[in-house]
Amino acid sequence: MPRSAPRHDRDAGGPAGLLASKAALRQEVWTAMRAARVARFPGAAGRIPNFTGAEAAAERLRGLPAWQAARTVKSNPDSAQWPVRQRALEDGKTVYMAVPRLAEPEPFFALDPAHLSEPPRKAASISGATRSARRVTLAELAPVDLVVMGCVAAGEDGARLGKGGGFADLEFALATAAGLIGPRTICVTTVHELQVCAAGAIPTAGHDVPLDFIVTPDRVIDCRRDGPRPVPRLDWDDLTEEKIAAIPLLAAKQRRAQGRDAQNSV
Repeated sequence: MPRSAPRHDRDAGGPAGLLASKAALRQEVWTAMRAARVARFPGAAGRIPNFTGAEAAAERLRGLPAWQAARTVKSNPDSAQWPVRQRALEDGKTVYMAVPRLAEPEPFFALDPAHLSEPPRKAASISGATRSARRVTLAELAPVDLVVMGCVAAGEDGARLGKGGGFADLEFALATAAGLIGPRTICVTTVHELQVCAAGAIPTAGHDVPLDFIVTPDRVIDCRRDGPRPVPRLDWDDLTEEKIAAIPLLAAKQRRAQGRDAQNSV
């Protein structure tokens, strides 16, 4: 009997209709990738799908001026972007990678290409980063030049659909609040063509981070708008208590905020 796919949106907050629409679109993409046999092990459902052609997409991303100018890259930890992280290290870039689900007090891996105990290919994996990278807090990160985000689907208008846990948007909002990401920091993703949707197809909320470039094995889609992107903010109303409790960084931030509120009420 096949193992059921993990549900990353089980503790998501926000309007029920929006969450349902996003869940339905995820299922459509996962089903299409499975039918076309372009999803690599361990399968598409419930994941940022690792896809056939991920290496070619990473090479195409490598040719962008925004990539070549970047010295510091923040990337998701999923297998689909493993080739991107590998090439960043090979090109001498510092890579920050989130610990899965931000589930540690030091929720980021810092990979310094000058100080790796393993080749870039191995060091860029989750298991390799556990061995080769330093664990760091948000406060220890340097400003980020390029953000790489994993997607289940990406719209030609720059809309992004993740697994449903909201971790990429949380990381982005927290890093923005800390001054590590600015309104002109470039955001990119690498996906299979089957993951690309028409403009307007992906429903979005105010905390969703838009993409500047979508890179597939065959093309680059420029989604940039005129002027800087809206600054994402941490919206506590969209965070469930379960989500906050599971992420030490958020739980600590909430305690500090509650402490300030208590002092101000005295």
